[in-house]
Amino acid sequence: MLEMAVIYLAAAIIAVPIAKRIGLGSVLGYLLAGILIGPFLLGLVGDQTDVMHFAEFGVVMMLFLVGLELQPSRLWKLRHSIIGLGGLQVVITTLLISAACYTILSLAWQTSLAIGLMLALSSTAIVLQTLNEKGWIKQEAGQNAFSVLLFQDIAVIPILALVPLLAFSDNISDSGPHENLIEHLPVYIQTAISVGVITAIILAGKYVSAPLFRYIAETRLRELFTVFALFLVIIIAVIMQKIGLSPALGTFLAGVVLAESEFRHELEVDIEPFKGLLLGLFFITVGASIDFPLLFEEMAVVTLFVVSLIAIKAIVLFVLSILFNMGKRQKLLFTLALAQGGEFAFVLLSLTSSLQILTPEQSKITTLVVAISMLMAPVLLIFYEKVLDKEPENAREFDKPEDIEATKSVIIAGYGRFGQIIGRLLGSQGYHLSILDHSPTQIELLKKFGNKVFYGDAARKDLLAASGAQEAQLLVIAIDDADKIIEIAQLAQKHYPNLQIVARAIDRHHAYELMRIGVKTIKRETFESALGLGVEALELLGNSKESAQRAGLLFSEHDRESMHVLSEVWGDDHSYGVAVKQRMELLKQVLVSDEEEQSKIQTCQKSSKT
Repeated sequence: MLEMAVIYLAAAIIAVPIAKRIGLGSVLGYLLAGILIGPFLLGLVGDQTDVMHFAEFGVVMMLFLVGLELQPSRLWKLRHSIIGLGGLQVVITTLLISAACYTILSLAWQTSLAIGLMLALSSTAIVLQTLNEKGWIKQEAGQNAFSVLLFQDIAVIPILALVPLLAFSDNISDSGPHENLIEHLPVYIQTAISVGVITAIILAGKYVSAPLFRYIAETRLRELFTVFALFLVIIIAVIMQKIGLSPALGTFLAGVVLAESEFRHELEVDIEPFKGLLLGLFFITVGASIDFPLLFEEMAVVTLFVVSLIAIKAIVLFVLSILFNMGKRQKLLFTLALAQGGEFAFVLLSLTSSLQILTPEQSKITTLVVAISMLMAPVLLIFYEKVLDKEPENAREFDKPEDIEATKSVIIAGYGRFGQIIGRLLGSQGYHLSILDHSPTQIELLKKFGNKVFYGDAARKDLLAASGAQEAQLLVIAIDDADKIIEIAQLAQKHYPNLQIVARAIDRHHAYELMRIGVKTIKRETFESALGLGVEALELLGNSKESAQRAGLLFSEHDRESMHVLSEVWGDDHSYGVAVKQRMELLKQVLVSDEEEQSKIQTCQKSSKT
């Protein structure tokens, strides 16, 4: 067992960095590592079935982390694309592939429908991993691709229920112990149990998880929190599996419920390494499972099937992207991202084989088609990135440094809603601005209103220098990408130490990161508005305007001081937790002392008047 672990890890260590360096991405690196060590090349590992069942847990963990990033309100906004776009994709693709198998290959309608259902699904693991890696997940195409993948994961549940109905005979040999504990029950009872379990997961995540997490956190044992985080994901996956539902769906729902939890960040940090390792192992097993002798023997047939699969799915996806009014390049990204088979096809293939819906030869060919198409997925996205994404789309390359107007006053990086407020204020006071933004659409809109904005990325040293960074007094970083803000701030600190920096912080933890690299003037994007609303809430509760404003001022001053104190221990969960409690107690004391002092002053004033 240890020897196998060494082989898998060594293959990943060698292949992935090389793939990343030559621009192929980590997913393709893992796939190539699997091909290299697989039974049909070097033969260092054998059959991958058992390993893949274990590695598929990486997909479950990935969907849990995706859920943690999606608050229920945001998920609700995606409902139209999840149901409409995802539903149409699965239904239309299934019908087209099934029709092709039935009419062209003359397969039985049961076999054709089974193949259509399994090939309609795309690879959640490869697509989300690549979109996140390339930074495309927040784009329109990325969000729509996520919606389709989420619908597909949900659709696996009814598909698993439908496939046994396609069996040619009731006399199917039992393939082993059944994992579904409720399959013998009437359908309405199965449905009730499924709904009950999903409801229990949601309620437990909302009302039970917080006290449990606090209890675990109070032990101050970091490893115990990690153990509990893994236990949470695994137990939900097991429960869902035992009632015949998708483990990935269950953990995704749990992640969504916990997205508003105070422990969300800790959960992400604890689960992320395990997710990365298991996903890497999953991609390696896919690569190692490619049957090269069969591939060489049936090269023409397999190639035709792979091309046909990608073509059919691409046509459906492109038509849907037109119907849903995506942008030009977003259509292409959406189409190429999902035009492959998925990991759930292997699960369905195992089931259809045991039910004799597909012959052993058909199962082998289908497995090969799915695996090859998954291998092609990163290649298609690399093609998009290197070729299609470089072509102009009402868009152009960044403005040349010589075309950017320099300033000796203020450079603003990012001119969305946040940056525009700062820009209007500084401009009204007579300061000359040099504004950079990396969104062509935003720039076109701003120019219609007479704004002079240059198309460029402030994280590029040449463009920042062209804006006047060497002589400017101030750099305002107002973009909405946390990682890009850090990148720009580090660049400015390194090359232009005399340039003062004012930075937008996405949240408190992001503010700590900025403080760590030396940025002194930071504004959290929601703090001031939330504080102002809190002051008005105090007034509505009967407090005088003066006392409410004073409380808000004291709170603001205390919070700024706390930011500096807490930033020094951020990263050490124990010390940070203790410091937070101390600062909260100190805040209460400050507010109580001030209230008593103000009461004494008012009493003295009344006495002096009398």
